Amino acid sequence: MEFASSSSSSSSSSSSSFLKSEPVFINDVFINFGGEDIGRRFVSHLHSALLQAQVKTFISQENLQEGMEQEEHLRAIGGTKIAIMVFSKSYAECTCCLHELEKIIECHQTFGQMVVPVYYEIDPLDVQHQKNDFGKALEEAAHKSYAEDLLEYALSKWSRALTTATGVTGWDVRDFRHDAELVERIVSLVESLLDYKDLFTTQYPVGLESPVEDVIKCIENQSTKVCVIGIWGMGGSGKTTIAKAIYNRIYHQFIGKSFIENIREAWASEYDRYVDLQANLLSDVLKSKLEVKSVGMGRAMIHDELSRRKLLIVLDDVNDFVQLENLCRSREWFGQGTVIIITTRDVHLLNLLKVNYVYKMHLLNKNDSLELLSWHAFREAKPIKEWNEHARDIVDYCGGLPLALQFLGSYLCDITKEAWERVFSNLNSIPTYQVQKVLKISFDALRDMEKDIFLDVCCFFIGKQREYVTEILNGCGLCADIGITVLIERGLIKVERNNKLEMHPLLRDMGREFIRELHPKEPGKRSRLWFQEDVQDVLEENSGTEAIEGLSLKLHSSNRDSLEALAFKKMKRLRLLQLDHVRLSGDYGHISKELRWICWRGFPYKYIPNSFHLENVIAIDFKHSHLQLLSKQHLVLERLKFLNLSHSKYLIETPDFSGLPSLEQLILKDCPSLREVHESIGRLRNLLLINLKDCTSLCYLPREVYRLRSLKTLVLSGCLKFGPIDKAWVKSFVTIITENTTVKQAPFDQL
Repeated sequence: MEFASSSSSSSSSSSSSFLKSEPVFINDVFINFGGEDIGRRFVSHLHSALLQAQVKTFISQENLQEGMEQEEHLRAIGGTKIAIMVFSKSYAECTCCLHELEKIIECHQTFGQMVVPVYYEIDPLDVQHQKNDFGKALEEAAHKSYAEDLLEYALSKWSRALTTATGVTGWDVRDFRHDAELVERIVSLVESLLDYKDLFTTQYPVGLESPVEDVIKCIENQSTKVCVIGIWGMGGSGKTTIAKAIYNRIYHQFIGKSFIENIREAWASEYDRYVDLQANLLSDVLKSKLEVKSVGMGRAMIHDELSRRKLLIVLDDVNDFVQLENLCRSREWFGQGTVIIITTRDVHLLNLLKVNYVYKMHLLNKNDSLELLSWHAFREAKPIKEWNEHARDIVDYCGGLPLALQFLGSYLCDITKEAWERVFSNLNSIPTYQVQKVLKISFDALRDMEKDIFLDVCCFFIGKQREYVTEILNGCGLCADIGITVLIERGLIKVERNNKLEMHPLLRDMGREFIRELHPKEPGKRSRLWFQEDVQDVLEENSGTEAIEGLSLKLHSSNRDSLEALAFKKMKRLRLLQLDHVRLSGDYGHISKELRWICWRGFPYKYIPNSFHLENVIAIDFKHSHLQLLSKQHLVLERLKFLNLSHSKYLIETPDFSGLPSLEQLILKDCPSLREVHESIGRLRNLLLINLKDCTSLCYLPREVYRLRSLKTLVLSGCLKFGPIDKAWVKSFVTIITENTTVKQAPFDQL
């Protein structure tokens, strides 16, 4: 089911006064219908179901019978987010319905009011083309209401309104078993379009009310068409929490909304990520997936689709002006009354955008700090009496930073008196102005294995799936099943949507600073390297040492410079290697045999060199590679569990899988040249996932695939040449995802 976005047609010259300013939404739904009989039957049931779902609903005929003036009634349409038009045989007999329809279409075209047509015991084509009994009734209504010289004008405007309304995909009662089923579907759609769900803010909202009220007042005091508010402050000061609280307070006032969280970390500065960011905004607001092929196209779509809508948009943790340029560069992209809230650490970005107001975050005062610490440490508003003095010292140390109070309080919860004393003695030895060091206290309490897991995550695995990271770190001998659980319990990492590991930037920075400060001027002696300038210096100067266990270097896709593989020779303990668009020349045998994870975006060669030691690798991620074959020789990678060659447009065939006995996930999305999957895939007894989405040249899979008892998910969406699949072979699968492929009895030789 789709619903209409605002049309590009110009609005009627008869716009009411409310349309000259931002719309004020009083109701959620307006039901437009004609005929007393249908009002008693279908519409009354729909009205009742919407009210039970707590949807504020205005019903046309009922309110008119209560004595509401027609003019007031039409104004009420403009204060409604969704209009449901129930077309029936008696609809055209009611001129009131037709006047309402004119206003609905006017509001739809002017500020994006959503419209949902419903056809009740009438052919949609009769309504669309005004023919048969419906057309006759329309003409009779015009004759009754207009003089002869205005008949053509009346019929013309009603016809335009009906044509526009029926151009939107709607519901036909004949497609449902009974009225109740249709009512249920309509209510479900309305709830989806309204999406009235509060965001989680915080368990203990101490000190939250005042800043939320301050920002809301700033919004209310702005008289501009589009209000842009910046929330600026240091990491951990509560910017995101306040933005969520504001969002929860005011989102009902808007026809569409979007909260895009953690842009800095989740939406990196790669070109294609800007496109994803634009698509995310459009999807949130329009409640439908739109394909965005370029940032230029994305900007145009934002303007075309959103310029008539009153929206609430929150862009959280922005760190690059290009992000703002591609999402909200011009206020003309949005409708009257739109509010855009931006949280950032960099006030310069807000000044460049010329926001209407910048709200500077303030740290908590001592009373609020003590209360927040107490809630997390003692689960009550005040500290336990015997710990009162220590708690106040901790509050002084934290300097009012909410995140530091939250994490330290959670760490202190339910620990022994001796542990409290140790924490307190550490606090006395650390200057209070170094607030970031607070977070390190939780880190220092970890065992060495847990510290290693934490440091690996903060340098390389933020945003990666928990199971994926666990397998890799287990392969490094770190017992990550237990270790990650401990880190989650201590509040040092968290698991977000899609089971991905996330970490607050302050904690990430704390971990990285811990690594840096051990050898501040000798990056080649650090255990992990991620800062690009340091990494390039180490590789160019060949200053790496055996201390390096992980290294990440991300270059632009246009990079053509080459580094020497010899620079890795001294890095004997290198476990984790992440490279983006890096060209290495020379003998790959210099790269450590201890590698467990290699993520090389844009691998530049046709084959993996024979000298490359990958025998201990757990995961190979070569997305966007130039590979034609994985290797010229028979690869034996007995520990490999994850192989991802997605978006490798030159890849012709898969490797011989007989040398990959431990493989669990094979991901080959968007490999348009892939024509063959090696029949040895049938020997993989641990294989759980095969993803071949958009492999447009692939015609079939070996029959052995369908005998894999371990396989749970097979993705074949977009495999345009793929033949049908025989049901008899796929009984062990939990999920088969297809779009262009049928699942039926197939010729044996095609399998």
